Amino acid sequence: MSSPNPSKGWRSSSSRLLALYSFLFVAWSSILMGVLYYEVSDYLGSLARHSLMQRQHLFMRFTGVALDEALAASETFDERAFDAYGLFDNELQPLVGQLRSVPKGLPLDNRIHELDDCVDSDNPKVPQSSCDATAMRTHDGRWLVLVRDNGSLFAVTRIILHALLWGVSLTIIPGAAGWHLLRRRPIRRIRAIQASADAIVAGDLQRRLPLSDRRDELDMLAAIVNAMLERIERLMMEVKSVSDNIAHDLRTPLTRLRAQLYRIQQQAPEDSEHALQLDEVIAETDTLMARFRGLLRISELEDHQRRSGFVKLEPRPLVHELHDFYLPLAEETEVHLHLHVQDDLPTFNGDHALLFEAIGNLLSNSIKFTPPGGIVVLRATRVGDSTVIEVTDSGPGIPAHEREAIFQRFYRTDDGSKYAGFGLGLSIVAAIVALHGFTLEVGGSEQGGARLTLYCRQSKALV
Repeated sequence: MSSPNPSKGWRSSSSRLLALYSFLFVAWSSILMGVLYYEVSDYLGSLARHSLMQRQHLFMRFTGVALDEALAASETFDERAFDAYGLFDNELQPLVGQLRSVPKGLPLDNRIHELDDCVDSDNPKVPQSSCDATAMRTHDGRWLVLVRDNGSLFAVTRIILHALLWGVSLTIIPGAAGWHLLRRRPIRRIRAIQASADAIVAGDLQRRLPLSDRRDELDMLAAIVNAMLERIERLMMEVKSVSDNIAHDLRTPLTRLRAQLYRIQQQAPEDSEHALQLDEVIAETDTLMARFRGLLRISELEDHQRRSGFVKLEPRPLVHELHDFYLPLAEETEVHLHLHVQDDLPTFNGDHALLFEAIGNLLSNSIKFTPPGGIVVLRATRVGDSTVIEVTDSGPGIPAHEREAIFQRFYRTDDGSKYAGFGLGLSIVAAIVALHGFTLEVGGSEQGGARLTLYCRQSKALV
């Protein structure tokens, strides 16, 4: 089972918490600035209408030349062109002012109206966007149109919008920088915990999760896991010690028993019934001793200190040696043993003798279970940076429901009961594969038999 990748920072709880906090901060800031923008806009709108109403009342007091002079004076003091005016005759023909026509849709009713499209003019000083406008009749029968530009007066609202954008930017940028800085330490600790967990999964039960001086939540969880690992290791060592002691202690009495039986057999008359019974007893004793030797062999392989003797191996000579060694056995059983080796195979660290034993066990089983005239193929290929060694045959194959159980100690398939063996061969293979950190998969071959694939990918915990 592969461990999660901690480099994907947005999956960490600290990253999600920072992202949530930043989102809430930006959301509430936007709501606050929106409310402020609405309130200020409404206030400035009423202020603009009130100012235009004051100008309207002021100009209604003048008539004739006095009105013209007052309008000219207001144009002089209107430096920012907030306001514009136009004086028209009774036929609405322009007389003086910036406006050369009455804005479309403006009623001639002496009231202030808000227009979305103010004046269509090439003069940049004439308000052309939204504005407040009024048309009033003067005492001398002319029409005076006053316009106040909302966009110019609402410069404060643009300042508010700019402040909102700057506030969001200054929230996101420091937030991203803080997220990057705050996640570095937890990610480093998670990587260290993952490395220790990978070593434990690979079989190093003496490994423990690292602890820091901070004693935070990660340390509390790591301490709990370490306590569980200590208990599991102690229980497994007790069980292993009992089985190893039984196998070791019984090996000497069984050896003595076999020696005594052999001496009695030598003294018995040849081909007598007593001698035949002794042959059967000695054979059973040999079988029992072989099983104990297999158990001790597995116990030896599960001692991961043997990895200190690993060296860099070339897979091509190893595969050729296996083919040459088992070719006579295949010819004896009338099985065709083929070899396919790809060039430029990647090297890996391991023990030559153990890998020879493991792959040889797979070859031996395939040859043994393949009927005469069948085919066994030993193949070594390159997949990425790894070497894949595969053994396929045209035998009866391994049922899908038994492919996991065949690596258990003393397990034998229904078809395997017809052949000699103790059910420990594949258990030894599994122990060797686990010692190297490799992966062994069982499947079906194109010929209808079994396919056993050894992926020689070096585990990071073993490098």
